[in-house]
Amino acid sequence: MVDFGKTAEDYGRHRAGFPDRFFARLFEHAFVAPGDHVLDLGTGTGTVARGLAQRGCGVTGLDPSAPLLEMARRLDREAGVETSYVNASAETTGLPDGSFDIVTAGQCWHWFDRPRAAAEARRILVPGGRLIIAHFDWLPLPGNVVEATEQLILAHNPKWHLGGGTGIYPKWFADLSAAGFSDIESFSFDLAVPYSHEAWLGRIRASAGIGAALSPEAVTAFNAAHAELLTSRFPKNPLAVAHRVFAVTGRSAAS
Repeated sequence: MVDFGKTAEDYGRHRAGFPDRFFARLFEHAFVAPGDHVLDLGTGTGTVARGLAQRGCGVTGLDPSAPLLEMARRLDREAGVETSYVNASAETTGLPDGSFDIVTAGQCWHWFDRPRAAAEARRILVPGGRLIIAHFDWLPLPGNVVEATEQLILAHNPKWHLGGGTGIYPKWFADLSAAGFSDIESFSFDLAVPYSHEAWLGRIRASAGIGAALSPEAVTAFNAAHAELLTSRFPKNPLAVAHRVFAVTGRSAAS
């Protein structure tokens, strides 16, 4: 079972949050506006919630993991940001009908019961409100550090099934349509994210295939092998790690 709460410390310290360019796109295209009431599903350590709060939105973050929410509160205090948090699931938020202008889901939609989460998002949105599903994925390309890291993850955890991604999620369009959302749009862009060796080690410890799934002893063994891999094959420090941002958004029906 994947439990990101087990790796909350690494998650908060080493997972790069969505870049400024992502938030700029949301506001430039009027998907979000200052003053909007936003619910961030699967908020984790609050990277999307905090970014929107810093840009003038009133934000509530929701997650089933209490340790991740505690880390989100700590990072908010360090950033001087105020965000409300709710310990609940995306499928059953317990929040009132029509109480948010925007619902976001960053790097988490694949963990949900997607039809139920989409229906719940539509219920809590105001008429004409918007659901935004976004990802910020590393990219395994031939010979790069991500490809080598994914191969090592599989060697230590053969049950891991999230490798080989392209950072684009065609099924999410169908999810929005099936739930009654319209005016569906998307955008994507690529960027290289600098990670020191230490930070990349921590980033992978905080992944679903390692820290959130393996025993502490297995995590330690993986981390040692990963450190050796970086030293021998990717000595440049910091690394330039290929990533892709992808977002798809749609509007709920107006009254």
